[in-house]
Amino acid sequence: MKFCIVGAGAIGGFVGAKLAMAGEDVTFIARWKNLDAIRARGMTVKMHDGTVLEAKTARATDSFSAVGHVDCIILALKSHQVESVVNQLEPLYGAKTTVITMQNGIPFWYFHKHGGALAGSTVKAVDPRGVCKDGIPAERIIGCVVYPATELVAPGVVRHIEGERFPMGELDGTASSRVKDLSDVFAKAGLKAPVLDNIRNEIWLKLWGNLTFNPISALTHATLQDICQFPQGRELAANMMREAQAVAEKLGASFRVSLEKRIEGAEKVGKHKTSMLQDVEAGRSIEIDALVGAVIELGELTNTPTPTIRAIYQASKLLAHTIDSEKVAVRAIALPQI
Repeated sequence: MKFCIVGAGAIGGFVGAKLAMAGEDVTFIARWKNLDAIRARGMTVKMHDGTVLEAKTARATDSFSAVGHVDCIILALKSHQVESVVNQLEPLYGAKTTVITMQNGIPFWYFHKHGGALAGSTVKAVDPRGVCKDGIPAERIIGCVVYPATELVAPGVVRHIEGERFPMGELDGTASSRVKDLSDVFAKAGLKAPVLDNIRNEIWLKLWGNLTFNPISALTHATLQDICQFPQGRELAANMMREAQAVAEKLGASFRVSLEKRIEGAEKVGKHKTSMLQDVEAGRSIEIDALVGAVIELGELTNTPTPTIRAIYQASKLLAHTIDSEKVAVRAIALPQI
């Protein structure tokens, strides 16, 4: 299969490298030093078990038109970055090209083929002008939930921390031949991509943790283990999760694990810094609206109060403003032992 990975960061680099190592035709859309590194030596992944994957056949370019038609586009950008590429995807589209979305949080397509009174609505926190919803045809989209923890540690080099699951599904829940084929290709590459009949349920299950642990860690510099083991941190996360669950259930979603099991799962990851905390420490823009703001918006649409989520959202937005306006990174610095 011919793939174009739009976004050669931690997740895009990991997926693209695994697919290329399995013999798939992979081209990354990349920029700057990352582009130069991939062009020079391909994409490298340092796996959690110490093995090193060198996907030397993977190509990279900064030109969408240079890639040509592909079988599958993997959008591995952050939610707030997707709008900037929507109008550049056209040269990649063939008659049967699919688009796998790999954004955390509520996706721009959430109400595509949703049914009910909100069908066709735009999630403004994620897609304020409707550019993504209107610009990427719904019939091309396959939803996906990203579970692996990875870091881009150097240009063209990804560190894999844990996880290999990428559940995927059609927006209308059908088990189409194209989603089955993609699942098989991912499996061949050593990635677990079960086909789900309700991808939105899985989105909420992943989001349940992201909307809580990401901003809490960004604000406190605590790891997943620290948040879950500190009583006030665990209580704060649980309160946010209860509010989110109420919103999700009003939209018809359900959760296959309990709230406590979800927290325990995060705790088992250990002293891992969330992607949002990594961004704060690097002085990068942080992904707030898709993870947190969108849940508040959906709460308003369903008349569901979200006071705890709103408070954390407001504090996180202030942190994001400070980072962006002052051009600073915010780090915890170890004090010298006296």
